[in-house]
Amino acid sequence: MDHHRVSRRTKIITDHLHPSPSTTNSTLSLTTCLNYSPPELSNPFVFNVREMRTLMDGHNLEDRDWIFNLIIQSDLFNRREQGGRVFVSPDFNQTMEQQREITMKRIEYLKDHGVFKGWLTDDGPEADLRKMALHEVIGMYDHSLGIKIGVHIFLWGGAVKFLGTKRHHDKWLKSTENYEMKGCFAMTELGHGSNVRGIETITTYDSNTGEFVINTPCESAQKYWIGGAANHATHTIVFSQLNINGSNQGVHAFIAQIRDADGKISPNVRIADCGHKIGLNGVDNGRIWFDNVRIPRENLLNSVADVSPAGEYLSAIKNPEQRFGAFLAPLTSGRVTIATNAVYISKISIAIAIRYALTRRAFSITPNGPETLLLDYPSHQRRLLPLLAKIYALSFAVIELKMLYVKRTPESNKAIHIVSSAYKAITTWNNMRTLQECREACGGQGLKTENRIGHFKGEFDVQLTFEGDNNVLMQQISKALLSEYIVHETRNKPFKGLGLEHMNHPLPVIPSQLTSSIVRSSEFQINLFHLRERDLVRRFAAEVSQYQAQGESKESASIQSYQIAEDLGRAFSERAILKTFLEAESKVSPGALKDVLGLLRTLYALVSVDEDASFLRYGYLSTENAAAVRKEVPTLCAELRPHALALVSSFGIPDAFLSAIAYDWVDSNSWSSTQH
Repeated sequence: MDHHRVSRRTKIITDHLHPSPSTTNSTLSLTTCLNYSPPELSNPFVFNVREMRTLMDGHNLEDRDWIFNLIIQSDLFNRREQGGRVFVSPDFNQTMEQQREITMKRIEYLKDHGVFKGWLTDDGPEADLRKMALHEVIGMYDHSLGIKIGVHIFLWGGAVKFLGTKRHHDKWLKSTENYEMKGCFAMTELGHGSNVRGIETITTYDSNTGEFVINTPCESAQKYWIGGAANHATHTIVFSQLNINGSNQGVHAFIAQIRDADGKISPNVRIADCGHKIGLNGVDNGRIWFDNVRIPRENLLNSVADVSPAGEYLSAIKNPEQRFGAFLAPLTSGRVTIATNAVYISKISIAIAIRYALTRRAFSITPNGPETLLLDYPSHQRRLLPLLAKIYALSFAVIELKMLYVKRTPESNKAIHIVSSAYKAITTWNNMRTLQECREACGGQGLKTENRIGHFKGEFDVQLTFEGDNNVLMQQISKALLSEYIVHETRNKPFKGLGLEHMNHPLPVIPSQLTSSIVRSSEFQINLFHLRERDLVRRFAAEVSQYQAQGESKESASIQSYQIAEDLGRAFSERAILKTFLEAESKVSPGALKDVLGLLRTLYALVSVDEDASFLRYGYLSTENAAAVRKEVPTLCAELRPHALALVSSFGIPDAFLSAIAYDWVDSNSWSSTQH
C-alpha cells in the first residue's frame, strides 16, 4: 500500500468521523428547525394601547383587572403552566355532574371574595356598570359560570327587584346576593319559548285561604331549560297565566319554593334533568311541573298588578298589552349581557387567531426563501382583519347599549327593547361566525380544547336562541320601525328617537362614480347606510299594505313580508352600530389612535356593504360601485396589518385567558412540556 493511498483513506475516514461544512453533501444537510419568535419584536405599537383599551372596555378597568387576578391566582380555576406561562380555563373533560359541582364551588369562591357585593342591594348607574364589568370577565372565563350567576342574580334577583315591591326586596334581595338561597327563573316551557304570551302554566287565587295555586295543566306546560332547577335552586320565579274568577288576566310572575335548604324537593313539585348539552354543561338545566302548588298571596310580584285578599284584581295599567310589556321591560338586562359577552368571546378568539398568524409560517413565496407568516398572506388578512374591525364596531355599540340601560327611564324602555334586540342578534351571529373563521385560521391547533376557540362554538351557540330567537328579534325591530313610519305618514309627525331623525332630511345622493377617497369618507358611509334603511322601511310598509289590501290582517301581512323585514332589521342594526362608531371616533384627539380607528370604521362599513346583497338588489349601488367598494377591502386590510398585534393587545385580556398557541406554541407542544 503506497503512501498516497494511505493518506487518501485516512482523509476519507477523518471526513466521515468529523465532517467539515465544505465536505458535507448539501442535499443531506438539515434545514434549520422552526423557532418561535415573539410578534412584539417585529410589530411596534404606534398608538397608545392603554388609551385604546379604555375606549374598548368603556368603564371599570380596575375592577376588571382585580377579578382577572382573582381567577388566575386560584387553583379552583384549573390553573396550568404551559410554555412558561400560566393559563386558566375550565376542564371540559369532566363529566356533566363534575362541571356542575365545580361551577358552584367557583361561585362560593367569588362570593367569599366579595365579588357579588352590592349587585342587587346597591342602586344607580355606577353600581350597575361595576356589576356588568365583573360579570363580563366571569363569562370570559367560563360561559357556564357566567350563566349560572346570571340566572340567580340578573334573572331571579332582577325579577324580584324590578317586578316586586318593598316586601319582596326586604325578604329576598340580601339573601340572593349572599347566596343564602338559590334562585332560578321559570319562564320558558316545553311548548313556548319566544312566545311568552302563549305560556300554559295556570295560577288561580283561592280567596278562602289567601293563597295562589300554581298548576301545570299539560305536558307542554312543563317549565323547560330552567337553569339551576336540576340540582341547586331552592326558589323560582314562575311566569304563569293568572286566572281570577274565571277570567284570564295574562302573564304574571310569582315566587315559589322548589327545594328546602338541604336539597329536598318541595311537596307537589316534580323536577327532571334536561340532560347533556352541546355546551354549558356546568349549568344544571331542569324541567319543573307544578301539581296544585300553594303559595302565599304575598308571593305575587306586584309592582305592575296585585290581587286583594278578597280576590279583586288591581292594576294601574288597564291595557293588557301595556301591562304585558311592563312585565317584560325589566328583563332587557339579559339581552344586554348576552350581547356584551358575545363581543368579549369574539375578542378572545380573534386575539388568539391573530397572535398565532403573526408567528406561524407556511410555504415560501420565492424559491429557497423563508416561509411566509400567515398574516402576511392577503387572503389570511381578508379572513381575520374584517372580523377584527367588526369587533371594534360592536364594542362601541355594546358600551352605548349598556349606558342606555343603566340610565333608563320609563320613556326609554321602548328604545332599549329595540336596540338590545338588534345588538343581541348581530353580536351573537357575528360571534359564531368569528369563532368558526378563527378555528379554521388556526388549522389543526384550533381543534384542541385547550386552545379555547373550537370549544367556544358549542358553548356559545345557545346565544343565538335564548332571550329571543335572533330571527324573531329582527322581525320585532322591523315591526317597531313600521309603527314609527305609520305615525310619521298618517299624522305627518317628524321621526324622533331610535336614530331615525335622518329620515326627516332629503334623500342622500350617492356619487355615480366611487373613488377610493369617497368610499373612505364617513359622510359617504353613513349616507349609504341611511339610504338603505329609509328605503327598506318604505318598501316594508308598502309590502305590508299590499297584503292588507288583499284581505290579510296586519299581523299576517308582516309575517308574509319577512324577507324585507329581515333586511330592514339588519339595516337598522348596522346603521346604529356605524353611528356609534362615528360618535366614539369623534371624541378622540387627532393622532395615530384616531387614524387607526378611521381605518377600522371604514373596513367595518365597507365589509358590511360588501356582504349585504340589499345594496345591489335595490339599486343603492351600481355593479361598478359595488365592485369599487369590494376592491377597497384588501387595501384596508393591508394598511391595518402592521397594527394587528397592537389592536388585539388593546383588548386588555391577560395571557392566562388566551391560550398556548397565542404565545410560544413550539415550546408548549415540546416533549419537555409534555413531561412537565
